[in-house]
Amino acid sequence: MDVQEFNALSQAEAEQALRPCLDVPRWIDDVTAGRPYDTVQSVLDRAEQSGAQLSAAEVDQAMAHHPRIGEQAKGTGKEATLSRDEQAGLGTVTDDVQTRLAQGNAEYEERFDRVFLIRAAGRSPEEILTQLERRMENSPEQEVTEVAEQLNQIASLRLKGLFS
Repeated sequence: MDVQEFNALSQAEAEQALRPCLDVPRWIDDVTAGRPYDTVQSVLDRAEQSGAQLSAAEVDQAMAHHPRIGEQAKGTGKEATLSRDEQAGLGTVTDDVQTRLAQGNAEYEERFDRVFLIRAAGRSPEEILTQLERRMENSPEQEVTEVAEQLNQIASLRLKGLFS
């Protein structure tokens, strides 16, 4: 899709196109409200600005659609497909790293009551494990901020994919 095609979508069609990027109604409304856009970069800029303002409640809402790192998203929807593609880029994960990720995921979920989320695209399994271990030291408030940043990065990558 190009920016002109995005601008020409109905409100409902634009919302449907954006939802797999970040399923937060305020974000979707904000990005669609910025139409018409002149360039893809202007769409990305608007989306990143809006995503930088995610509230804790919006983070919780968006997290409902993300699988654990190292696990395949279930379902046939666009968001599940995107998630599987993003995690497929991790390549081969050694048994040791897989075991440590599974243990770290469980510890993270116990501590923060949500799955560990990180932008997987462009990261190695070892880097993800290092970030998981580092983030275990965060306060709950710090972690909400980090999760919001990761959601925004994922949304930006997915939005770029929509326009490629």
